[in-house]
Amino acid sequence: MRDLAQYLLVNGPNLNLLGEREPKQYGRDTLASIESRLTVIAAESGHELDTFQANSEGALIDRLQVAGRDGCHGVVLNPGGYTHTSVALRDALTATQLRFVEVHLSNISAREPFRQHSYFSDVALGTITGFGAHGYELALQALMRADALA
Repeated sequence: MRDLAQYLLVNGPNLNLLGEREPKQYGRDTLASIESRLTVIAAESGHELDTFQANSEGALIDRLQVAGRDGCHGVVLNPGGYTHTSVALRDALTATQLRFVEVHLSNISAREPFRQHSYFSDVALGTITGFGAHGYELALQALMRADALA
């Protein structure tokens, strides 16, 4: 097993269905294509990227706790539906003190009222919403830049 990557991409529930799930809302890019592009961006910058997706809250929390213990430099996080419901996932991020950028494919502020609240935005380095799959790239670049400036 290889060492934990310097950066981590974490995707929550149903994001494994990207490309086939509501493409008008979320686009046609698959999670695998997003992961591949981000891995290349990290490598071109001299970094490593590990990726993780889970549909269960506990698995996401467990992965973040491992990242916190292993010295991960930062996380690109799309919590999916947990954005609007998971205090426990938020607590995992604050407990580990992981720096992270929150990403959403769609503009959650322009969606249904229940989707407009995030439990993560106020503790994130920043939030990128509404730019589709390109938002992941922007988030990783912003995270690496913030790391370089720290």
